[in-house]
Amino acid sequence: MNGIEKWLAKRGVSVDDVAEIVYTLQRPYNADLTIEECEVSVRAVLEKREVQYVLYTGIALDELAERRLLPEPLQAIMEKDESLYGVDETLALGITNVYGMIGLTSFGYLDKVKPGIIRQLNLKGEKIHVFLDDLVAGLAAAASARIAHGDPKANQYHLPESP
Repeated sequence: MNGIEKWLAKRGVSVDDVAEIVYTLQRPYNADLTIEECEVSVRAVLEKREVQYVLYTGIALDELAERRLLPEPLQAIMEKDESLYGVDETLALGITNVYGMIGLTSFGYLDKVKPGIIRQLNLKGEKIHVFLDDLVAGLAAAASARIAHGDPKANQYHLPESP
């Protein structure tokens, strides 16, 4: 388990949790897809430094809010998980965009439906996951888009030699 996987695990998120969401997203389009391929895709996205930096930032902000170390009014905003805050979604878009627009549309769906671990993180409890629920949705969306981009059965279009 690498550094970012340890950070996620400390917050209750495993690669398997994210892979299950990826599988649900891509299975309708790829009947041969396995959960193992989804895990590989999640780990491939997690290897990108820009993704790690986004995750580290969001997780750190959630942890600081839990310890009540943020200045007001940010502390109150985080504690209430204000619906108009939007910075959490904006940060997550840094992950979704790694594999193009398909990641963005998948993220919107996941942010609305909140399946699996995303729903668990979104529940109000002892921990603050203002950022992490959206970051996990972004991670799943990017891993799903990565699979879609690599599907060998996808239609290929080529430009003609000359107009």
